[in-house]
Amino acid sequence: MPIFRTGLLLAALTAIFMTAGYLIGGQGGMLIALLMAGGMNLFAWWNSGAMVLHMHNAEEVDARSAPGLYGIVRQLAAKAELPMPRVYVMDNPQPNAFATGRDPAHAAVAVTTGLLERLSEEELAGVLAHELAHVRHRDTLTMTVTATLAGAIGMLGNFAFLFGGLGHDRRDNPLGGFGVLLAALLAPLAAMLVQFAISRSREYEADRMGAEICGHPLWLASALGQLGRAAAVIPNPQAEHNPATAHLFIVNPLRGGGLSGLFATHPPIEDRVARLQAMAGRGVRSSPWA
Repeated sequence: MPIFRTGLLLAALTAIFMTAGYLIGGQGGMLIALLMAGGMNLFAWWNSGAMVLHMHNAEEVDARSAPGLYGIVRQLAAKAELPMPRVYVMDNPQPNAFATGRDPAHAAVAVTTGLLERLSEEELAGVLAHELAHVRHRDTLTMTVTATLAGAIGMLGNFAFLFGGLGHDRRDNPLGGFGVLLAALLAPLAAMLVQFAISRSREYEADRMGAEICGHPLWLASALGQLGRAAAVIPNPQAEHNPATAHLFIVNPLRGGGLSGLFATHPPIEDRVARLQAMAGRGVRSSPWA
């Protein structure tokens, strides 16, 4: 099912990319967009995880360089019955985290230095369990591919004005300059709508399973409260420069308005905390993780 959903997502993003190409350059532009989309789909399938980690300047750590962090991930991964993911740290004061990779065998978990500095060991375990829940559900493939292709579609919309002159007098582009304007406005908006559709339900489900993995819903609830408050006042320059990756993070890393605000696809922190508190009230069946 995750592979099927990702296939549909790739088809939808390819269709958006081709439509934008047609609006910019007519049938020739659509053909070029199709060829570009095909190459990008293959690249995103195999390399999107590494690309996202590079975008956020993530550095890999191991049991020697970060024994506490690595040990928590190892214990939680064992409890979730997952292969040990690669672990990364981003030099970023905003407390946040994300997971990436095309499948559990090629997964990675990345956390910011701000997260390590601000959270207790229990809260850190809650956040990491949430990210491992994304890995277990194979959300990371869909979310990471979306980040890569949606970002490319957004750039195509931005380039529409630069190449606008190509479509003004061409007979195969009946919309002319108006088509260029539509591409510039609608391509990033359409990509954002696809992201919006996949993000909110996945976050709720990752919260639920993450609470089960770590065994303590209130650990994650406490962490979310802290992350939400801190992210509202501490900037994340890498995320602001790459807003199409915002949905990967456990809480919305964007503070700016305008187009960046369109990528704020996370559910409200208050709702997520309330659900976790309700889980704690019902009791969660698990054994201690440590």
